[in-house]
Amino acid sequence: MKDYMVRATAAQGAVRAFAVTSKELTEQARIYHNTSPVISAALGRLLAAGVMMGVMMKEKDALLTLQVMGDGPAKGLVVTADGAGHVKGYPQAPGVELAPNAMGKLDVGGAVGSGILRVVKDLGLKEPYVGTTQLQTGEIAEDLTYFFAASEQVPSSVGLGVLVDTDCSVRQAGGFILQLMPQAPDEVIGRLEQNISRLKPVTDMLEQGLTPQQMLEQLLDGLEMEVLEKIPVSFVCNCSKERILKALASIPKSDLKSMADDGEPIEVKCQFCSRAYRFAASELQEMLTLPNGAGTGKE
Repeated sequence: MKDYMVRATAAQGAVRAFAVTSKELTEQARIYHNTSPVISAALGRLLAAGVMMGVMMKEKDALLTLQVMGDGPAKGLVVTADGAGHVKGYPQAPGVELAPNAMGKLDVGGAVGSGILRVVKDLGLKEPYVGTTQLQTGEIAEDLTYFFAASEQVPSSVGLGVLVDTDCSVRQAGGFILQLMPQAPDEVIGRLEQNISRLKPVTDMLEQGLTPQQMLEQLLDGLEMEVLEKIPVSFVCNCSKERILKALASIPKSDLKSMADDGEPIEVKCQFCSRAYRFAASELQEMLTLPNGAGTGKE
């Protein structure tokens, strides 16, 4: 089954809800970055959240960036998503190995540690929206639940999960986000709390074969759920040699000249998909001659 997301509403608009199955895109990220099981779980959770939050922005060319920066061995995670269901991401320390936590699960919180969650929304305005909150557990879902409440004043429930198989491949991945709209009736809030309290973990539901819509049906039981749309989601990296050239343009001219004078080709890898781009020394020399191109960075 291909990855996709369901967007829904319930209780006559008092609740908005998103659920996603993201196994394929999470496995793609694992292959790109050769992640250990605990980092696959951490990055996979953030990718699932990112693709749902990207669609929340509604504008397809809007850009969302999620940054998790902690003092644990994982160091940090970065995910970007647009409003069309495309997402990409990378870990700073892909090979971290940790013993299971006290519950026998992958210790994502231990890998991430204490730190901050930063959310950047570029909606095409003069300045992007930036919200920053302290990490609560490092487990990602709880941290995002806190972010929505503290930074955006939107009561929310976030559930995320990644199940890694014995061969280290991604067996299941996905999640949900529920949000209460202003003036949601008390009876709606009470019913949601009741539904959430008896909900199984995301990976258990996915292992049972539940679809995103069926997950939402359990979450929104008794609240007259209405499915608004079903959206394909995927890991998409838009890197290119031209984009790498623009990145090289930002380095000091002296450094670029030093690399060109070495006479050896250089290889630059995309952080998001690990694709390698090779530049010959002659190309670097040519970049130095461009009046408004690469090599015009400050000394």
